[in-house]
Formats: sequence, C-alpha cells, structure tokens
Amino acid sequence: MISSKQFTSGLATFAGAWTLARREIRDQMRDWRILTPIILLTLFFPLLMNFTARQAVDFVERYGAPVIGDRLIPFLLMVVGFFPISISLVIALESFAGERERLSLEPLLATPLSDSQLYIGKLIASMVPPLSAAYLGIVVYLTGLYFRIGWTPTVSLLLQVVALTTVQALVMVSGAVVISSQTTSVRAANLLASFIIIPVAQLIIGESLIMFWGRYYILWWIVLAQSLIAIVLIRIGLRLFNREELLGNELDVFDVRWVGRTFWNAFKGGAGSIGDWYRGVLGRSLRSIRIPIGITFSLLVLGFFAGFRYASVFTLPPELFEWQASRDEFAEALRRFGMLSAAGWVKIFLINLRAVGIATLLGLFTLGVLGEILLMAPIAIIGYLAGNIYLAGQDPLLLLSGLVAPHGILEIPAALLAGGAILQLGMAAISLPKGSSLGEGWIKAAAEWVRIMLGLVIPLLVAAAALEVFVTPRIALWVLSGS
Repeated sequence: MISSKQFTSGLATFAGAWTLARREIRDQMRDWRILTPIILLTLFFPLLMNFTARQAVDFVERYGAPVIGDRLIPFLLMVVGFFPISISLVIALESFAGERERLSLEPLLATPLSDSQLYIGKLIASMVPPLSAAYLGIVVYLTGLYFRIGWTPTVSLLLQVVALTTVQALVMVSGAVVISSQTTSVRAANLLASFIIIPVAQLIIGESLIMFWGRYYILWWIVLAQSLIAIVLIRIGLRLFNREELLGNELDVFDVRWVGRTFWNAFKGGAGSIGDWYRGVLGRSLRSIRIPIGITFSLLVLGFFAGFRYASVFTLPPELFEWQASRDEFAEALRRFGMLSAAGWVKIFLINLRAVGIATLLGLFTLGVLGEILLMAPIAIIGYLAGNIYLAGQDPLLLLSGLVAPHGILEIPAALLAGGAILQLGMAAISLPKGSSLGEGWIKAAAEWVRIMLGLVIPLLVAAAALEVFVTPRIALWVLSGS
C-alpha cells in the first residue's frame, strides 16, 4: 500500500518535472528544425502510406492474393506510428549533452528541482511532441484509408499499434536520455545511439514478420517486454543521474591505467595469497550471486520441461531412437565425433568456453536475458530429446544416465555459476552503489565475473570436458548397447 506521504511526495516530484517539461516543450515548438520534420512526417508520410496501401491492395487483388494486402495495411499502420517517434531519439540525445554544448546546463542544474525532477522532466519533454505527432499520423492514415478503400482496424489491432508506438517511444527515449546524461557532447551521444537504433530496427523487423504471419496476440507480449525494458532503463537513468558529475566532467577520457588499477583491485579483493583469494574473496563472490544462481537454476529447469513438453508438438520419428547398433559400431561413431581422444577433450572444452563467452557478450547488452536464454538452449534440447524418447515407448532415463549425467555433474554446476555471474554482470547498471559511476560499476562487475570464471567455471569446464570425452562414451556404450 502507498502511504499518503509517499503519494504527496510523488505528486510533488511530478509537478516539478512537469514544470521543466512544459518549458522544454514550449522551446521545442519554437524551433523550426524540430517542427519541420514533425509536420512532414505527421502529414506527408501517412498520405504516402495511404497511396502505398491502395497500390498494394490493387496489385495483390489482381493476382488473387488479398490476404497479403490485409496483412500489409496493419504493418504500414505500425510504420506510420514509428517514424515520428524516431525524432524523439534526436531530441532525447540532446537533452543533457546539448545543454552542455549550449552552455545552458549550469543554470538548469542550479534550479531547486531535485535530480529526479530534472531527469523525469527531460524524459517527458523528449517524448510528448514526437509521440503526439505519431498519434496524429495514425489518425491521418486511418482517415485516408477509410475514405479511399473503406478499411478500418479492429479495436484490438488499433490498441496494439498505439501500445507498441507508446512503449517503443518510451524505450528509445529512456535509453537516449541515459546516454545523453553520461556523455559530454552531442557527437558522442549520437555515436552511442547505435546501441538503441540497431536493436529497435531489428525489433521492428520482427514485429513486421509477426504481422504478416497474422500472429497478432504475440504483439501483446512484445508490449509487455518493452514496458519492462523501459522501466529498467528509467531506473538506470535515475540511478546514474548526478548533477555534480554533469558539471564536473568536461571531457570523456579513457584512462587505461585507472581502468586496469580499478579492475585489479576489484579482482584481488584485498587477498594476500591464492589461498586467501579462494577462501575469502571467491567465497564472497559466490554469496553475492546466490540469487542470480537461483534464477538460473529455475530457468534451466523451465527449459528442460519446456523442451519435454514440445516433444509432443514437434515429434521425431520413433525409428531414430531404436538402439540397434553393435558395441563396435557405436564406438566407431563416437570416435568419428572426436570422443576418446585428447583432441576431442580440447575441442569440447573450447566449444563450451565459446558458448559461455557468447552468452556473456549477449547478456552484457540485454541485462543478462539473452545470456540466460543461450544457457537454457542445451537443457531444452535435452528435454526435447527425452520427451521424444518417452513418446517412442522407451525409457528417457537411458539418455539422461548414459549421455548426460556422467559429465553433467560438473557441466551443470558450471552453467549455473556462469549464468549467475552473467546475470549479475548484465544487471550491474541497475544495481550500482550510490555515488558509483557507470564505468566503475561495470569494471567491478567485470572483475567479479572474471573471478568466478577463472576460479570456478573454467576448472569445472576442463574437468567436465574430460568426463564427456573419456568417461561418458564408455558409460553410453555400456548403457545403450546393452553390453
């Protein structure tokens, strides 16, 4: 429950933020460089899409494929809403970095507004004009469609497009304002904007494919996911925003010595010997990631049962699971895959290490989400195969005991530790200690990730690869060949 004091404080914060936002919006409406593209994209682009929709419908009806036209029109409706909000990225990138270059940052930060009011005010000011233009563009487009071809959207589709337009604007603005508050020039902010533009562009492509397939219900899940991302980005921005740092930083300088010193001190953790490092520092790291490890464990279990469940949806032919090969034939097949050899040991270890590296890279830019999904994939495949073996009338425990369990006793703990470390590294930006900069927080989180990798994950992967190459094949021969 929200107390009356918290409610009053929230209203006061919003009132101060809205005061700043109203001033910013008024200034934007006086700037022809902002008004011109908004007007053009609001009026001209919907008319162009109307013409495109008319031509597309006529073309596909001529060749007997009206369903393509029906799917194209909603896609163009989404595009009409997206293009005006693309302006919001430029406005948001200039929100703080532009103020610094125009030498108007100090008077702004000298106002009695709190950090939260300043940040939220800039966020609102960057969203309102382009989002209003997007809504107006949608109205213009739908009006034109109604009078030209008599097409009207369903209520559900219209709500989906409006919701997608709103959350995409919020995600883009939230990310851009974070970048603007952490850079010292508009040029640097524009260069970093690729981290926003590329993912959003890929998302638009995915949404368009969903629309052409007619799977509109998936769009609600995308709206939910983007809403959560927007909340996380706003939290990151509020956490990182510090007016003293904005005034103090005149130039972004990459200090290699400081980075190396900060990383080494965080990695060593004050330990005087390797024994102290393992007993004390590494133990603290394990305690700090116990919740991420728990989350990773839950996701791996979910992945296994999801794979098992989908075996009944995408069922493999039962003939694939009839174990008719002799012991010698089975051994020869394993050797062809590099089993029972030192070269195979190195190969399996490098494959697992590469998978952890890719998961880390993906998790670093997705708050750990894609890293966790990549770690779930092998477990989901095992569950899928186990489900198909069960449907074929055989015992799935043969698969688990003969091909997974021998090396899984080490590989699964390694995956849990790696997943916990990746999740903590990805979430570093939203769990920074107060007063810590984003760079310092990432360096310390990276040092903890390296500590867990070198101290535990890599040794476990080396041992697991040895078991997978030298022990698992022999147990598999005994279990699956029946001899």
